[in-house]
Amino acid sequence: MRTNIEINQSLINEAQKLSKAATKKKVVELALENFIKMLKRKKMLDYRGKIVWEGNLDEMRKAF
Repeated sequence: MRTNIEINQSLINEAQKLSKAATKKKVVELALENFIKMLKRKKMLDYRGKIVWEGNLDEMRKAF
């Protein structure tokens, strides 16, 4: 999908340099992917204290 937006050029340049992404499109895609991952991790905090884990950590460690 083609979308035209104005993005701070210095942010794009820095992100492209740090990520070594070949194109501005790739920089934006990487940024969106990481933003979504961050939001999903943040949403996981809503479950803190609401789920009871039943398992044996020692057994799990032996499996690997």
